Amino acid sequence: VPGGGSGGIMALSLGEGGGGGSRLRRQLESGGFAAGEYVKQLSQQSDGDRDLQEHRQRIQALSEETAQSLKRNVYQNYRQFIETAREISYLESEMYQLSHILTEQKGIMEAVTQALLLQADRDDPALGARRAAAAADPFLPLSAKDAAASEEGRQRTLTTLLEKVEGCRDLLPESPGKYLVYNGDLVEYDADHMAQIQRVHAFLMNDCLLVATALPNRRGAYRYDALYPLDGLAVVNVKDNPPMKDMFKLLMFPESRIFQAENAKIKKEWLEVLEETKRNRALSEKRRLEQEALPRPAPTPPESTNPFDEDEEEEEEEEPSAEEEVVDLSLEWIQELPEDLDVCIAQRDFEGAVDLLDKLNEYLGDKPVSQPVKELRAKVDERVRQLTDVLVFELSPDRSLRGGPRATRRAVSQLIRLGQSTKACELFLKNRAAAVQTAIRQLRIEGATLLYIHKLCHVFFTSLLETAREFETDFAGNNGCYSAFVVWARSSMRMFVDAFSKQVFDSKESLSTAAECVKVAKEHCKQLSEIGLDLTFIIHALLVKDIKGALQSYKDIIIEATKHRNSEEMWRKMNLMTPEALGKLREEMRSCGVGNFDQYTGDDCWVNLSYTVVAFTKQTMAFLEEALKLYFPELHMVLLESLVEIILVAVQHVDYSLRCEQDPEKKAFIRQNASFLYETVLPVVEKRFEEGVGKPAKQLQDLRNASRLMRVNPESTTSVV
Repeated sequence: VPGGGSGGIMALSLGEGGGGGSRLRRQLESGGFAAGEYVKQLSQQSDGDRDLQEHRQRIQALSEETAQSLKRNVYQNYRQFIETAREISYLESEMYQLSHILTEQKGIMEAVTQALLLQADRDDPALGARRAAAAADPFLPLSAKDAAASEEGRQRTLTTLLEKVEGCRDLLPESPGKYLVYNGDLVEYDADHMAQIQRVHAFLMNDCLLVATALPNRRGAYRYDALYPLDGLAVVNVKDNPPMKDMFKLLMFPESRIFQAENAKIKKEWLEVLEETKRNRALSEKRRLEQEALPRPAPTPPESTNPFDEDEEEEEEEEPSAEEEVVDLSLEWIQELPEDLDVCIAQRDFEGAVDLLDKLNEYLGDKPVSQPVKELRAKVDERVRQLTDVLVFELSPDRSLRGGPRATRRAVSQLIRLGQSTKACELFLKNRAAAVQTAIRQLRIEGATLLYIHKLCHVFFTSLLETAREFETDFAGNNGCYSAFVVWARSSMRMFVDAFSKQVFDSKESLSTAAECVKVAKEHCKQLSEIGLDLTFIIHALLVKDIKGALQSYKDIIIEATKHRNSEEMWRKMNLMTPEALGKLREEMRSCGVGNFDQYTGDDCWVNLSYTVVAFTKQTMAFLEEALKLYFPELHMVLLESLVEIILVAVQHVDYSLRCEQDPEKKAFIRQNASFLYETVLPVVEKRFEEGVGKPAKQLQDLRNASRLMRVNPESTTSVV
């Protein structure tokens, strides 16, 4: 059954059918048709399954009729579309013919103009000779009238061509001396993939190159794309590599573009005319600078009748002023310096660019600052900014981080030579921070935490050590940058500790695993002492919170386990059943520091101690050993308080059992266990703590002295500890 919105669509283009079909069609195409209500009403009015089947067939017939009608409408619209396309093609042909007629009319008008000029040359041979000479040498001086006519003709030609280019009307008013040298169609290709991008039309003028893209719907019309001054433009011939041929490359910082000419002849013309125009431009600029550099004659002062003025004039002649010194900027390397800098930047020859700048600064170091020098400085400063931007991009984290710290040495050294030491330091450290972070992120999280920590410490501390050595090499003469490195090292250590803690402490590893991981990190951190950098105190400060939490968490686990064993204590001797088990227990006690354990063993495989006391001894000594691996001064009180709390649980339980037990044999056995705790276990804990920390623990001594049996009131039923 169709939905509420499909009834109108299905009956939209149906022809008139039978009476039942017409009523059904009108019902389906009504605006308020509701499919649910329609089906409900139909089910109520139906006498059985046969009526529903018939109604379904009628709806199916309407659906098929609608589909056929829609298909006929599609065919009809397709036929109209073909006719419209044919009309558009006819119109395009007529527009092309009209454009061809206009082009012919323009050629006729230009031919008439040329004929009139030839007639004028025949009438005045002197004028024709001067015009021909001017065409051969653009720098040959003409009369004022002829120069104005020539300039006007060039402007008219340029204006006529540029009227076809949208968006470049503001070029002519700004430079009235601009004229067209050469123009033609080119095809632009992608410099990386050598894929065709677009068709362009290039206009070469006496001081710049204009690139315009063809408008798709207007023949002979273009849209402004780019304008490149010839001073910053370099032309490179691209070797033919079929099918890529007849190409040349234009280099202009910070981009390069590749164009293809129609054939080899046109490509050669482009290369020759570009080089010739650049040479003419450089020559005219050189002549202008030479004219500006010529000393201007000083105004002749009026003759004075004062006889003393002659002496003053003689003194002035003997001491010429420094302003009369002329800076020679006509040297070939100075004239080509901006272009050479552009080529060096485009070819990524950063060292060559900085060498040229150093050579210029050395040449102009003791020269006066004249107007030509200021103009040259302005051009060079623009290239310096471009070079700095490229070097900054080389050090940005967006670039590839492979190659280690040495990969940044080239850019850093050139920035330092440019006087950008602070920026070089900042970018170098940002680059290395991104590299370290990426290396840590790419580490695979292994199932074994200790294995992952070994890899993490190796990657991080090796990178830190290499960065420190490279920093010391690059910034050897910049002592002010070392404080920035220390700050960076601290922030990098914080990043390392975040990854370390997330894997070791957040995953609730055992205290022994955490201790081994911290030990590995400390050992790697000591490697930095090779370069005089000690970050151990930083790693302690960053880990102290997590280690405190781990110690307290493990302390709580031991206390809960001890209380649980105490609640089930029956005060019975241990029967280890086999000599092997007894030997293993002796070895465990010996490793815990209990050397006189043999005096507590009996015949066969019996041990004259309760299981609770033995388990407590092993667990407490294991906790102490692992905690001492984690120890540093900030954790002294936390470790000491944790030990005291753990020992108090066992001491209180023994004291309470002595008060409550009435059986003499069991009471004697409890006293034997208490003697083992007070006279063997507690002294071993004190000794091992003092060995690991380096100083005795007064709290442990006080606890042992206050817990001696002779200080217990035998008539009391509660512990006094």
